[in-house]
Amino acid sequence: MITLYGFGKIFPEGVGETKDMWVQWALEETGLPYRVHALDHSAGELDSEAYSRISPFRQVPVIDDEGFVVAESAAIVLYLAEKSGTLIPHDVQGRTRVMQWCVGAVGTVGATLMCLDFIGMFDSEKAATQLQEEVPKLAGRWLGHLERRLEGREWIACAQFTVADVMMAGELRSIRKTGLMEPFPRLKAYYERCVNRPAWQRTLTLYAERLGVSVHDIR
Repeated sequence: MITLYGFGKIFPEGVGETKDMWVQWALEETGLPYRVHALDHSAGELDSEAYSRISPFRQVPVIDDEGFVVAESAAIVLYLAEKSGTLIPHDVQGRTRVMQWCVGAVGTVGATLMCLDFIGMFDSEKAATQLQEEVPKLAGRWLGHLERRLEGREWIACAQFTVADVMMAGELRSIRKTGLMEPFPRLKAYYERCVNRPAWQRTLTLYAERLGVSVHDIR
């Protein structure tokens, strides 16, 4: 039986807007048996130590499939599709096409639409100032969770370097000059391990040649 960790109580502005709805939708589509474990956000259940052990960023949704725990909405729905053999093609190119659009939904479309949500949270006359104050705090929260994840491990997902590290280091690269990683020594060391890999160094050289710039200028 799959357990879906979703919201039971939440602040009024979040009602009807949460991603546990996507996962429940996928569960209903696939017909996989499940139950819902409702969490009280307003009482701080998402910030509990117990929940942090199954949710890397202390967010909803999470599923527990008989001990196999998956977080992040896109990863969850892809897992449910693979497990059920529905909602996803059976050939590798077809599956990859579905993955492309899942990633596009959360990484491109969703990331931009979330910016609109942030703007809407603040008074319009003061939005720019508030965003400058609040977004770095949120970034620090996520980086702190990454720091915790990296305790006792070399790579982010598995014992070996994977495409998850390619993606995570690629995202972290955007803040490499900001100092945001300084409070997080494990995260900083992880980023350095990633970018010191020979394949990334070759990539830098090839990219610089392609654009006609110096490698030094893009490090």
